[in-house]
Amino acid sequence: MTLTRRHFAAATLGLAASPRLARAADLGTPTGKVILTVSGKIRRTNADGQARFDRAMLEGLGTYGFSTHTPWFDGAMRFDGIRMTSLMDAVQPTGDTVVATALNDYETHIPISDFAEYGVLLAMKRNGEYMPVRDKGPLFIVYPFDENPNLQIQKIYGRCAWQLARMTIV
Repeated sequence: MTLTRRHFAAATLGLAASPRLARAADLGTPTGKVILTVSGKIRRTNADGQARFDRAMLEGLGTYGFSTHTPWFDGAMRFDGIRMTSLMDAVQPTGDTVVATALNDYETHIPISDFAEYGVLLAMKRNGEYMPVRDKGPLFIVYPFDENPNLQIQKIYGRCAWQLARMTIV
């Protein structure tokens, strides 16, 4: 079989791109304290079938924020963290629901479709400060309640897990 110049160029380009694609798919390894573990139906892992993240890894997914009123604080609060869609892009889920579990074992089920539909945030900061465990940290799933009055209901409030420790995709 003979290779044409076009086939040779395509093969060479493919070989050159392979290491970059492999790195892009690599979640990396946490070097700091692991603050979130994602497991279940995911394609990308970095430890024993899980995706484990420290704060720097999460922030490396790109930060975003918004201000909103919540039932848990007086007045509007600024929340900053990462978009839940970015986290899902990183772990590549094959399921359609996140079971979010807090440090105190509170558990809530969230349709993954909510993340893109409503712009759900995995907050790490409130009003510019990292949230400690004693104040709903280190991670807090927050919806932009002020942007959509339909979100201001108990069903959605119940999906907001603070002191988030792990997620299982089902």
